[in-house]
Amino acid sequence: MTLLHTALDPTAPDHQANRATMLAKLADLEAEHAKALAGGGEKYVARHRKRGKLLARERIELLVDPDTPFLELSPLAAWGSEYTVGASLVTGIGVVEGTECLITANDATVRGGASNPWSLKKALRANEIARANRLPVISLVESGGADLPSQKEIFIPGGAIFRDLTRLSAEGIPTVAVVFGNSTAGGAYVPGMSDHVIMVKERAKVFLGGPPLVKMATGEESDDESLGGAEMHARTSGLADHFAVDERDAIRQARRVVARLNHRKAYADPAVAEPPKYDPEELLGIVPGDLRTPFDPREVIARLVDASDFDEFKPLYGTSLVTGWAELHGYPVGILANARGVLFSEESQKAAQFIQLANQRDLPLLFLHNTTGYMVGKEYEQGGIVKHGSMMINAVSNSKVPHLSVLMGASYGAGHYGMCGRAYDPRFLFAWPSAKSAVMGPQQLAGVLSIVARQSALAKGQPYDEDGDAALRAMVEGQIESESLPMFLSGRLYDDGVIDPRDTRTVLGMCLSAIHTAPYEGARGGFGVFRM
Repeated sequence: MTLLHTALDPTAPDHQANRATMLAKLADLEAEHAKALAGGGEKYVARHRKRGKLLARERIELLVDPDTPFLELSPLAAWGSEYTVGASLVTGIGVVEGTECLITANDATVRGGASNPWSLKKALRANEIARANRLPVISLVESGGADLPSQKEIFIPGGAIFRDLTRLSAEGIPTVAVVFGNSTAGGAYVPGMSDHVIMVKERAKVFLGGPPLVKMATGEESDDESLGGAEMHARTSGLADHFAVDERDAIRQARRVVARLNHRKAYADPAVAEPPKYDPEELLGIVPGDLRTPFDPREVIARLVDASDFDEFKPLYGTSLVTGWAELHGYPVGILANARGVLFSEESQKAAQFIQLANQRDLPLLFLHNTTGYMVGKEYEQGGIVKHGSMMINAVSNSKVPHLSVLMGASYGAGHYGMCGRAYDPRFLFAWPSAKSAVMGPQQLAGVLSIVARQSALAKGQPYDEDGDAALRAMVEGQIESESLPMFLSGRLYDDGVIDPRDTRTVLGMCLSAIHTAPYEGARGGFGVFRM
């Protein structure tokens, strides 16, 4: 065993200061999560309950196995937009009858569960996760279809929801729809394209057009129940495979459907792993409040991996990037973690080799971000930083093993790409409240714009407005600072959630377990041309 030793002193003033800063950010995060949990607000929650209905998360809680966790994904979707935080949809991974499933649930307290542009993006991300990891999909449906005022942003791309359901089924990934209420217009195709359909008596309403639309289109008089009620679909149309007397019965039947799926993991679960030697509570004090201050990622690794056992690869070369092998909840992984922010040519070449080795051994990769990007300057350009940075990005792009990313601190510029940012399809990507991500730091970006403006004025022979320059820099710094924060980025689904650092090991363990439901194999060659 190669035990990582710690130099952390939890009583030190800097650790205590870092901890206080992180706790303040976690309090802010909790307040934003509370907005998602509130759904449409007290008025609409009370109306929903008065109708004898369970809330979306209550349905999920009854669906998953007792005393098992539910990993909610993208809870801050739509944050900072005109739409309700959470985007009227709950998505996540939970265990049902011993089977890991991707679960989605419409929040009917928000505009009747209607889909807006952010709920569409959230649903498509959930389908992407289900397909990549071969997770059965359970849709808990109660939706009026598209939020009509925003139809221009939903209708064209929204067809991908139904495409995904049919592709999942074609690939042997089970899909289950449990209909609790309205499933209207486009929403009717969710049960229509699912493998198994359960409908609740006198509650489920599945039709392409409700009675008013039918009246307008055909002149026919009809009522909800005869047009699209659960009993009609169970007895007459055949759309319903199972007829439930109430919501709890529907959830019970959904669990029985999953129990009979015979859906098997590609890999056996590992034996119970030894926890880290160090207290995860100490993770709160590792990342400085000022991200320009470096920190040792080994202190993070020591509190994530099994038994704090880590075999470092090339420890004396390219020391701004820590690479090595470990196990996490019994699953072997390769880890790449930024040490001092900047990536030089040595770090880039080291990363490319390490990624190739992981692919040779079929080992998933975990990327722990704290990078300001690739080094700039004449010396480094002449030394080949462009081709070496490109080599690292090439390796990440063409790697075939599953990738996991956690943004701990900065994740700027092309360094975000080289460390497997969202555009490079990590299976899962999470951020700590301390994280920031943008094309570059706020001060640097504002400074670049200032220099360009100053040079432009000089070239035109015009005097430069110093007061205007100061105002511009302050405005740009404020804008970039707000747009690089994790809640802003999470609201746009650039990550799968902002998490408490203390939960990182648990979250990654659940993700690794889900990843091992599907078979995978590393790239054996197949990388692009490495410019040497």
